Amino acid sequence: MSEADAIRQILTHAHTIAVVGLSPDPTRPSFDVARAMQARGYRIIPINPSITEVLGEVAYPSLTAAALVEKIEVVNCFRNSRDIPPIVDEAIAIGAKAVWMQQGISHTQAALKAQAAGLRVVQNKCIKVEHAVLSARGII
Repeated sequence: MSEADAIRQILTHAHTIAVVGLSPDPTRPSFDVARAMQARGYRIIPINPSITEVLGEVAYPSLTAAALVEKIEVVNCFRNSRDIPPIVDEAIAIGAKAVWMQQGISHTQAALKAQAAGLRVVQNKCIKVEHAVLSARGII
């Protein structure tokens, strides 16, 4: 599956996005992107061990903790590229359907591992921007 197909599949079929590294600071990109996706109808699950709530949603310290009470479809990563492998391992373990690495974030080995486990993978792209592109084309 091409990355363009993965993007379309993720954004048209997923409803729940866990945002790893979501900041409560409205000036941070993670907050802006999560708020925009929430406004577009996606359920946002904040993953940040330093907070308890953001955007009106309970925050969890890890994907594993969140998956005990939430069904996570997409894992959206706002972490350094070097931090991606353990996030991918958790995404696989909890049965997520996709891993999305935001603009500026990529990790080839982790992406290949996620794909081998059956997850859709997007690297180095902003989910908010890609949603806007598909929306403008009338795809979603």
